[in-house]
Amino acid sequence: MEIISENAASLSNYEVFVHLQKIKESRKKQKGQLATITYETLRYLEETSCKNQNPEDITQCLKDLEEFNLNKSEKLMLVNTPPATPLEIQLMIEESEERLSEEQVQTILSILAKHFPHLHIVKTEQEDEENLD
Repeated sequence: MEIISENAASLSNYEVFVHLQKIKESRKKQKGQLATITYETLRYLEETSCKNQNPEDITQCLKDLEEFNLNKSEKLMLVNTPPATPLEIQLMIEESEERLSEEQVQTILSILAKHFPHLHIVKTEQEDEENLD
């Protein structure tokens, strides 16, 4: 495989999910490895948060996050796997303790909860199950 363009944009999980769904639904049936890769990747992405996302929420979320001076890869991680705790933000954002105050971290969490509310419901259910054990 040859790299054609090093500056190609990174895709979010949602964009990959939509693209693979189009490939799967196309009248042209894929054969061999492409069909397997498409099937397996779609199966994985259906279990992630991207299946409940939409372009409008992602766009608005990115606009709301502009004030925090996050780089592209950090924004991509926040959209692909929206954190629910300050610890998760600390793991995703480089030098977050120096770059962000506790108030800013809480603001980021509330922005993500506003645009991706289904994530926090799922996490809460998982936490409830853990508490029962």
